[in-house]
Amino acid sequence: MKVTGYRSLTTEHDWGRLIGDANGVMSRPRTDVHVLILETDAGIDGVGVGPHGDIDRVFDAVEGQDPRGVSALYDRMLAWVFKTGHAGATFGAIGAIDMALWDLKAKAAGEPLWRTLGALDRFVPGYASGLDIALDDEGLVHLYSEFADRGFSSGKLKGGRDLTGDLRRLQILRDLLGRNSTNPGLMFDANESWNRSQAVRYVTALERKVDLAWIEEPVRRWDAAGLASVRRGIRAAVATGENLTGLEQYRPLLDADAVDIVQVGNVWGITHFLRVAAVAHSRDLPVSPVAYHTNPVAHAAAAVPNHLAFEVQGLTSPIGLHVDQEYCDGGIVLGDEPGIGIRVDEEQIVAARAGDAPAQDAGPHVRPSRAGLRLVPDSPRDRS
Repeated sequence: MKVTGYRSLTTEHDWGRLIGDANGVMSRPRTDVHVLILETDAGIDGVGVGPHGDIDRVFDAVEGQDPRGVSALYDRMLAWVFKTGHAGATFGAIGAIDMALWDLKAKAAGEPLWRTLGALDRFVPGYASGLDIALDDEGLVHLYSEFADRGFSSGKLKGGRDLTGDLRRLQILRDLLGRNSTNPGLMFDANESWNRSQAVRYVTALERKVDLAWIEEPVRRWDAAGLASVRRGIRAAVATGENLTGLEQYRPLLDADAVDIVQVGNVWGITHFLRVAAVAHSRDLPVSPVAYHTNPVAHAAAAVPNHLAFEVQGLTSPIGLHVDQEYCDGGIVLGDEPGIGIRVDEEQIVAARAGDAPAQDAGPHVRPSRAGLRLVPDSPRDRS
């Protein structure tokens, strides 16, 4: 079996709500989802998800190769861009190809990827995470009630700009998830919007009223000294890593003893997650994947010994993607369909995209000019 080509599609996920974080809110409830389909001479397609605009920089590294040699092909892609670097968009393309290669490997074996990777249990423990900063209290109750109905006993709120509001919302979340646990897990995500001293003050104030399991990305992702400083100044664990594009970027944070929960973005692929999980395990640290549409890394999370909890951002799938998994008992139940378990209805995707203007969003993916430089987190100019 050889890789012969690829197709690239863009579909959408209708969240049914506006999503965002402390850096901004999307202007509409539908967001783009990028799908990569790797073609082979065996008539089997492999599916990967995530932005892959730089695919032509690395595709030659896998074209004509046997997709079952996934680990070697992953290193081959990294070597292909040795001089120019593999970070950013290129790492996303490597991740999407890597997912599709693992999908092909498991399909060739006739089994779900979680079994190919050596997992015994198809259940992946999770936590609810609604990307919820745009919701009012009523919307928050509605969303997390749906998660609670599926057995979730832990949840993560977006925030960091309104202390009084964040405290109220955390207490709402605690009450909702309290039906499934006498001590629900509460997490809080600031999305790199604070400086280190501001982070300690803000989290300390939250901790006077609520018990936080972790604070996520309190300062910039690469700020090992800052993350370590925050970690020493608060009771909650510090979680970070979702935006790190390469195994080597974790080294300074781990050497500085700056992280308690090692996070990995789904969009960076299966192999990257497995390698980060192994490094974290060598330091007795848990690993927690940050979600993306269809939760492809859940298969790998089921197979590592130090997986803590998988972020679940929604209970529906993107248009035209049929995913063999369920949400119950506070986690993800993976199915038996061979591969990653994503079936792509290309006709439905094309029909849904016809006449639909592309979104023009800055939203949470563009860092505000004053992030980390505000004396008052929620200033009048920011609210205007």
